[in-house]
Amino acid sequence: MTTAPPQGLTWGFLGRRPDDIPVAADRPPPPAALEEATGHGVRVCVVDSGIEGGHPHIGPVDSSWVVVKDEDGLRVEQTEPGDPCGHGTACASIVRKVAPDCELHSVRVLGERFSGTGDILLEGLRWAVRQGFDLINMSLSTTRPRFAEDLHALTDEAYFNGSVIVAAAHNSPVESFPWRFASVISVGSHGEDDPGLHLYNPRPPVEFFAPGQNIEVGWLGGTTIRTTGNSFATPYITGLCARALSASPRMTPFQLKSALYASAANVREHGTDATEGGPP
Repeated sequence: MTTAPPQGLTWGFLGRRPDDIPVAADRPPPPAALEEATGHGVRVCVVDSGIEGGHPHIGPVDSSWVVVKDEDGLRVEQTEPGDPCGHGTACASIVRKVAPDCELHSVRVLGERFSGTGDILLEGLRWAVRQGFDLINMSLSTTRPRFAEDLHALTDEAYFNGSVIVAAAHNSPVESFPWRFASVISVGSHGEDDPGLHLYNPRPPVEFFAPGQNIEVGWLGGTTIRTTGNSFATPYITGLCARALSASPRMTPFQLKSALYASAANVREHGTDATEGGPP
């Protein structure tokens, strides 16, 4: 039995002319434009442990949701801003620092002591994708192979519909998902001192490296802590993506990756250093 393709996808180009294709999306902004953009108009959803309301390093949370599991199954409900363990608040504080004018939304899939399950993670991500958020930050993953197929289909759905998932690589060299899929932007951390440095990795599956070692982040009770991990490099890249989309709102996920690539500190173009404008 053949399954019909999702509505809206183009499978061929016969009997038409190039003028029949809609105008392509915006070109990626030049690296300098990322420095000036603020994330204004971009909707970012943090799928994590929630976001503490009123945190001085975060400011307003535009909406808060939680995945609820009971005898009737799973559902997503609106809730008050809150975070039982601090992880989501930390990630949100980094997004806000990098892209101060973006919208911040939250879907809670983790509980106290970072507890969570693959099915709750999947449900929260599915809901976020189908809300059409511009960017979805996932500083978490599952090692359970039984969720891989559904997550893969969902990340492809997001990619083809223009929602960009930015996902943290596992901190250990183990298989986990969804960061392993090419349809997401995968992120690991580097240990350089420059807090504004991101790097492109020409040998994926991790595509980009960003600050994630001993960095200051927002924490519970309006406080801050210093912490380390790929979880905290990921929202830095999410923030950069928000700035890129505020500069060029119609960019596709493919073009957004290109913008990150072009602005990475280790990318050289035509024999020159693209970030410094000088010789290699």
